[in-house]
Amino acid sequence: MSIDRKAAITAYKERKTIAGVYVVRCAASGQAWVGQAPNLETIQNRIWFSLRQGSHTCRSLQAAWTTHGEAGLAFAECERLEDEESAYVRNALLKERLLHWRAELKAELI
Repeated sequence: MSIDRKAAITAYKERKTIAGVYVVRCAASGQAWVGQAPNLETIQNRIWFSLRQGSHTCRSLQAAWTTHGEAGLAFAECERLEDEESAYVRNALLKERLLHWRAELKAELI
């Protein structure tokens, strides 16, 4: 393994991830779904992948995707959390903020 590859792997493992709350909206139906993620930068790809496969666990979101397609849904960040050393504190904060955004947007949970 080359030094460059080792450095790249180390850099990948040490990268900072940004936790937060996100929303997926369907313009045609007016529906919204909120979720939390330990890494906001990768969650949309994961959601879109499962929707393309027809295997997303949120049935109403999958139905909106099936009806309106990828172009009918929009992904947005609601809130980014400050970097938190403790995973326990971060997870508790994510749950609290998720409930806030769910009420604020009158959205379903993903």
